[in-house]
Amino acid sequence: FGPTTKIKNKDLNCRCIMCACSACQFECYPESLPFVLDVHTEAVQAALAKHKERKMAVPMPSKRRSLVVQTSMDAYTPPDTSSGSEDEGSVQGDSQGTPTSSQGSINMEHWISQAIHGSTTSTTSSSSTQSGGSGAAHRLADVMAQTHIENHSAPPDVTTYTSEHSIQVERPQGSTARVAPKYGNAELMETGDGVPVSSRVSAKIQQLVNTLKRPKRPPLREFFVDDFEELLEVQQPDPNQPKPEGAPMLAMRGEQLGVVTNWPPSLEAALQRWGTISPKAPCLTTMDTNGKPLYILTYGKLWTRSMKVAYNILHKLGTKQEPMVRPGDRVALVFPNNDPAAFMVAFYGCLLAEVVPVPIEVPLTRKDAGSQQIGFLLGSCGVTVALTSDACHKGLPKSPTGEIPQFKGWPKLLWFVTESKHLSKPPRDWFPHIKDANNDTAYIEYKTCKDGSVLGVTVTRIAQLTHCQALTQACGYTEAETIVNVLDFKKDVGLWHGILTSVMNMMHVISIPYSLMKVNPLSWIQKVCQYKAKVACVKSRDMHWALVAHRDQRDINLSSLRMLIVADGANPWSISSCDAFLNVFQSKGLRQEVICPCASSPEALTVAIRRPTDDSNQPPGRGVLSMHGLTYGVIRVDSEEKLSVLTVQDVGLVMPGAIMCAVKPDGIPQLCRTDEIGELCVCAIATGTSYYGLSGMTKNTFEVFPMTSSGAPISEYPFIRTGLLGFIGVSNGGKLVQNFLVWIRL
Repeated sequence: FGPTTKIKNKDLNCRCIMCACSACQFECYPESLPFVLDVHTEAVQAALAKHKERKMAVPMPSKRRSLVVQTSMDAYTPPDTSSGSEDEGSVQGDSQGTPTSSQGSINMEHWISQAIHGSTTSTTSSSSTQSGGSGAAHRLADVMAQTHIENHSAPPDVTTYTSEHSIQVERPQGSTARVAPKYGNAELMETGDGVPVSSRVSAKIQQLVNTLKRPKRPPLREFFVDDFEELLEVQQPDPNQPKPEGAPMLAMRGEQLGVVTNWPPSLEAALQRWGTISPKAPCLTTMDTNGKPLYILTYGKLWTRSMKVAYNILHKLGTKQEPMVRPGDRVALVFPNNDPAAFMVAFYGCLLAEVVPVPIEVPLTRKDAGSQQIGFLLGSCGVTVALTSDACHKGLPKSPTGEIPQFKGWPKLLWFVTESKHLSKPPRDWFPHIKDANNDTAYIEYKTCKDGSVLGVTVTRIAQLTHCQALTQACGYTEAETIVNVLDFKKDVGLWHGILTSVMNMMHVISIPYSLMKVNPLSWIQKVCQYKAKVACVKSRDMHWALVAHRDQRDINLSSLRMLIVADGANPWSISSCDAFLNVFQSKGLRQEVICPCASSPEALTVAIRRPTDDSNQPPGRGVLSMHGLTYGVIRVDSEEKLSVLTVQDVGLVMPGAIMCAVKPDGIPQLCRTDEIGELCVCAIATGTSYYGLSGMTKNTFEVFPMTSSGAPISEYPFIRTGLLGFIGVSNGGKLVQNFLVWIRL
């Protein structure tokens, strides 16, 4: 500033060094500084007010161009020096000298005009927030350094921005140089240290640019990798891979099913015979959880109560004009595992009424996942009525009104209690129509697949009767024999021996509920000793737990047993339980030939069963097979000392009246060789006939025609796939046919 207070000629059009505007026609000396500040404060406030009144203008769209403009007063940051300390020094230095010349100065009026009249699209931050007129004037007053702004061409397209085309910033020595590329009527300014004013958004823009530069998908050529050569490469077979070397096998025929004159023509006829001839003969004894007899069902009671159930099913459900159940309809049997007597009465009541029983498990909850598949089976079978016991009916989930709700996935059912007190007595002149076994469906047994789905295997009346006859012949059943059953009586081996074959032969069944087995694993052995049972039906698990608990029991005598049927004897792991059980109880009267493993499946019923022999010196058949050979489906006998071997036991002979062969599991059902593992197939009357309502799956399982290597079928009758893998071995000069089953299910 100058030392004088002289007012210059106003025609000189001098600029104020505070704001560099030309509105003032005085050269501002220290004495006139307050006046100048007031004047320019009003000017800035007027400019801001005018800017707020303007309508926001929307820029025209631009193809692939980035709009980097700022419009507010805060966005148009006034020229600044590189640092605050330099600002301070510059102001102090200039205050001691003469006023700055117009060279290198900036036209502040032009700068404000650009800020007010420029494009309205901007990006601001908290550092540039408007703070009123006095704040703007203060910021203007702080700008004291000389600044030179060079105009450059329009900024490049940021979508194609690369580091090689970055904006160059020049800072000449002695002054702060800035680069402000124009876009429209806006200028992009830069601070003294090279950081653009728009750096608040430049990082995001750069990130967007990098994202756009990155390819969205791999190049097209990467989708067409030429791997044709790899596809043509044939996998070289293992030179050490064993191959079957035996001769093509022949179908093995079981012994002829004998014709016994006193065999009944149907199970209903057998029930009628024993119910009228020997009404007081015990049929079934149930045990409670303490091991004491809970209920004894005689053949007379079974006959009369079954007739009552049959009459009520046909005549008391629905109306006379529209009965709910007709002969041939399917009816669900829902009974717990601890009430075999009620189940047996309901099952034979259905047979007498000529309706088809479908035994299922008791649903635990409304949304039980396992029962949902059962419900699907019931729906596909068209089941509308469910028979149950009084105790089971009380234990089912109920709604607040006391009604049994519809279970998830189940059809709407009418629950019918089969206790005698809930049934009407049939008229004296009413008798069920008992006829010989035919091809009508006797019952449907459910099967759970690996994926959790449930299928219904239909068994005809003639197949049911023939199966009972084959079991009677294979096991040597006689009248009034006692059998201890630990298995589930609603399906599989427990149903075939404990409910069907026992009635045909008027046998006495001791049913052991599994709730008792959990409390006392030796309970079945105790009942064998108590009732002098001839036959026992167990699983390898029951034998194992009996071994664990046998130390607590004395006076065990198993000499009465002539047959210990192991239902899961086809499993390879059952042989260890059988051997251990024999080693422990052989001193308790158990003979080696008594243990009789069997193989079965829901489709083929009983596939094979070992028979008790008269020669106790003959050891049971077993084989030690190489695991390496089994990997390739080939049978190779190995030594038992090795770890890579599998020891399997035979499951006896082919069932009477059946033909068995082994076919390759995949592809065409071609006969295997004698040293090759395959799926066992059975041709017999005593088998299932179909999957209910599934014709496609039925054809693939129940209508298989095994072929020779030349492609000719071995029989005109269809075979049934059992789902069992194994092979057929011959011993004793070809007289004894043994099935070594390696895996239980495919």
